[in-house]
Amino acid sequence: MNESLSQKQCVPCEGGVAPLDESATKGMMEKLANDWQLSEDARTLSRTVRFRNYHETMAFVNAVAWIAHQQDHHPDMAVSYNQCRVDFATHAIGGLSENDFICAAKVDQLLHT
Repeated sequence: MNESLSQKQCVPCEGGVAPLDESATKGMMEKLANDWQLSEDARTLSRTVRFRNYHETMAFVNAVAWIAHQQDHHPDMAVSYNQCRVDFATHAIGGLSENDFICAAKVDQLLHT
């Protein structure tokens, strides 16, 4: 986990910029927990987190929702009884931006506090 990345704030992205290239994406991946995975097309960043029960899962979902609201950068989440998959992508640019990695680092920080 990279403390400085988790301390950054997302900046609005309305498109018009290129997604991170392979080199930048690789460098950003090294700053996150090992559980994060890139999709085959390298356009989505995903992590599945498992919990002991539904209550813990929903507490995590609500905490991620709070982070997303504060950063104005919203992931897709797939929720079941004892797990949640979080998917970050910057849809406006059709790939990954620094915002995705900032939010992923904030999720990492949430799980390590």
